[in-house]
Amino acid sequence: MDSDKLKALQAPLKERYRSDPGAAVVTLKAEGRLGEGVSCSLQTHKALIEAGLHPATGGTGIEACSGDMLLEALVACAGVTLKAVATALQLPLRAGTVTAEGDLDFRGTLGVDREAPVGFRAVRLRFDLDGDLSEEQMATLAKLTERYCVVYQTISQGVAVETRFAQSN
Repeated sequence: MDSDKLKALQAPLKERYRSDPGAAVVTLKAEGRLGEGVSCSLQTHKALIEAGLHPATGGTGIEACSGDMLLEALVACAGVTLKAVATALQLPLRAGTVTAEGDLDFRGTLGVDREAPVGFRAVRLRFDLDGDLSEEQMATLAKLTERYCVVYQTISQGVAVETRFAQSN
C-alpha cells in the first residue's frame, strides 16, 4: 500500500472521529473457554489457540503461553504501526524485523516468594530495519511508532483493569 492509498482509506474515518468523537470509541473483545487440564482455548480471528502453562510453571510447552502471546501482540502492533507510519510519511523502508523480549521471575506466579513480582519485570522491543533512512527519519519513525502503537502505549502507560467473577447455575 502506498501513502496516498493509506491516507484515502483513513481520511473518512479521521473526519468521522473529528465530528463525532464517540464513534471512535470501539470495544474490542476476546473470549476463552476453560479446557482440559490447565488450559484455556481462545478463538482468534484466524485460528483457535490453546493456551496453557509455560514450562517454567509445569507446562509441557505444547500449548501457547499467555506471556509469549502478550509479547507477540506487542510485536504485531508495533510492526503494523511502524509500517503505517513509514507508509504515510513515504519513508524508504524495504524490510525489517521486530523483536520483543520480556523477563519474568516465575517465583512470583508460583507463589514461591511473595516479594518476587508477578508479571514482566522488563520488556525490550527492538526494530532492525533495512532502508535508506536518515537519522532524523529514524527518530521520527521511532517517536511516532511508540506514540501510536496501542499495545506499546497500554503496556508502558498502564491501564485500569476491572475484574468481575460470576457464577452461572
